[in-house]
Amino acid sequence: MAFVALAVVVGHTVGTNTLRDDETGVGESGLVSRIVASGNFPEKPEENILVTARNGPLNAEVARAAVSDLTEGMRSLPQTESVGEPIASADRQAVLVPVVMTGDTETADQRVDPLLSVSARVEADHPSLRIEQVGTGSTAKGLTETLGEDFARAEFVSVPLTLLILLAVFGALVAASVPVVVALTSVGAAIGLSSLASQVLPATSVVSSVILLMGMAVGVDYSLFYLSRQREELRNGASRPDAVRIAAETSGHTVVVSGVTVIVAMAGLYLAGQATFTSLATGSIIVVAVAVLASLTVVPALLATLGGSVDRLRVPVLWRLSARAGEPRIWPRLLLPSLRHPAVTLVLSVGLLLLLAAPALSMKLKQPGADDLPRDIPAVQALDHLSEAFPSEGTTHVVAVRAPAGEAPDVRAGLLLLAERVRANGLFAHDREPDLEASGDDRVHVLTVGTPFGSRSEQAATSLRLLRSWLPEVLAGTTDVELGVGGKVGQSLDFTDHLEQRAPWVFGFVLTLTFLAMFWAFRSPAIALTAVVLNLLSAAAAFGVLVGVFQYSWAESALDFYSSGAVVSWLPLFLFAVLFGLSMDYHVFVVGRIREAAAAQLPLRAAIAQGITRSAGVVTSAAVVMVGVFSIFGTLSLIEFKQLGVGLAAAILIDAVVIRVLVLPAAMALLGPWNWWPGRLSAVAVGRGPALGDEVTQTLPIRLPR
Repeated sequence: MAFVALAVVVGHTVGTNTLRDDETGVGESGLVSRIVASGNFPEKPEENILVTARNGPLNAEVARAAVSDLTEGMRSLPQTESVGEPIASADRQAVLVPVVMTGDTETADQRVDPLLSVSARVEADHPSLRIEQVGTGSTAKGLTETLGEDFARAEFVSVPLTLLILLAVFGALVAASVPVVVALTSVGAAIGLSSLASQVLPATSVVSSVILLMGMAVGVDYSLFYLSRQREELRNGASRPDAVRIAAETSGHTVVVSGVTVIVAMAGLYLAGQATFTSLATGSIIVVAVAVLASLTVVPALLATLGGSVDRLRVPVLWRLSARAGEPRIWPRLLLPSLRHPAVTLVLSVGLLLLLAAPALSMKLKQPGADDLPRDIPAVQALDHLSEAFPSEGTTHVVAVRAPAGEAPDVRAGLLLLAERVRANGLFAHDREPDLEASGDDRVHVLTVGTPFGSRSEQAATSLRLLRSWLPEVLAGTTDVELGVGGKVGQSLDFTDHLEQRAPWVFGFVLTLTFLAMFWAFRSPAIALTAVVLNLLSAAAAFGVLVGVFQYSWAESALDFYSSGAVVSWLPLFLFAVLFGLSMDYHVFVVGRIREAAAAQLPLRAAIAQGITRSAGVVTSAAVVMVGVFSIFGTLSLIEFKQLGVGLAAAILIDAVVIRVLVLPAAMALLGPWNWWPGRLSAVAVGRGPALGDEVTQTLPIRLPR
């Protein structure tokens, strides 16, 4: 607890160093963002107040009175720098009042309340009008409030839900509280440590949410493994100290292997070479490492200290169910097809997974934008109405050049020549003249070029490629120059290209290191290869579900979102690493129990049945907790969190049911003696000594049949 308190205090003291927009870009568009940022161009926060009629046509006289009140009210505020002239829409049914705020854009959301109050007051004074406000500050404020409400609801629901599930597992409130307390303290410490790490590796805004998601999942899982194994050993006659030691020898080993595998998988994101992935990897690694540390030290210490008190505050019915002895009845029946007809079961179950994975072949990636914001935010609704009243077609490209100040005349001449080429080409907008700006020190020049085509159109992409080919030509005579073409189109294309280049390295790293970690844990290439293949199958099936739900809008109304026809661009790579890591929780635990049974000289299929059956309760409980927590994220407003929650929940459900009940036992049954190749298995078989000082483990060599 001292460690947790210190981590929280240190994190709060140093604060979080968040990523700037110019730090997240990749490729040529990323270079453009950095060039523009280095120019220190003045950027003032802007607000737009839209005046429309609530019903019927707009009354011009009433609208003029409202606009006058708005202009007067806005100008009287210290947060307002200037109020522009009112602009009427083409059909005269809407009036736009532009306002420029004082200060910078980063803090606009903290200073926009007085402007919103003026808009609300004028609307109250003119009940026949609808007066809406959208802009830098109001949109950021609405988004922040929505996210705050979302996460408050998620925390309010996830902790009691987890506690209820664990209460059903253990039947006693004290025992159910241990995993929750360990998980929450791990999350708190990890958030503090991630703030410290952000001073070196700046953090993305969603890293705290990812830490909460990962911390609750692995923190509860690891503690659950310990408590369940201790209870099992107590039912088998071990003393409490011996039960804790046996749990440490077995479940502790599982926690170490699982934690190392998750950390290795998340470390693969560093190879993506992009600041957002680096931040997500750092936060995830920290919380998993803290959860492993807590599970190896705090959990056994708590169990040893609490002793019999861990079973206090029992819930009568749940306690009797959780304490009921005897072999499970349902799980052996579920395993019958896999063990009696392994080949048929394997073919059918793998076919089902491949069918689920099929939609992933048509996956489209997209960076989230204004179209993906929650529509219940007033500022977003105002943006929709503003777009209807003042439709704007097309998008803009940003041409940026950085050169010594002495080269400024040549740079300007080259960019003006580029503007002439733009005017003569039909791919660019002729109603918007290219806009050329220079920084105060004359080192950075920015040319904004419009195109009449949408940002996702092929024409916009063609115009981008054309500008990128022209730019070096018009500046051929300039020396010591950095240049590029960016903007929304460039950012989207560059990010997709970057992922296509880096994804094979990330996948290869995760697959290779996962194989090596499993081989280190079980000394079996067959077990290691099986783990990799099965995880690939469950990840592919989860991607298929993700594409079906969000790209093809299978559950658009159920999850309350509007499909943009694509998956958020950063999610697949992140999900792949997370899924590979979290799937190992179950795989290592289940295979470890199968190996224990095999070490006790049971025939292979009997060992498979016993290992899966005896781990069924804890794995099912852990899966229910994970699916519950992840599903809560699927109800949040932002599309990124919806997709993250649904993808993780689907993967865990597939892994815990299809993989564990059908694919894994069938594959191991078919492999037979090859599961333990190269010939001898040194496994830990658990015994029970009467005193704490007695040896409780022994190594059993198992000779394989020829």
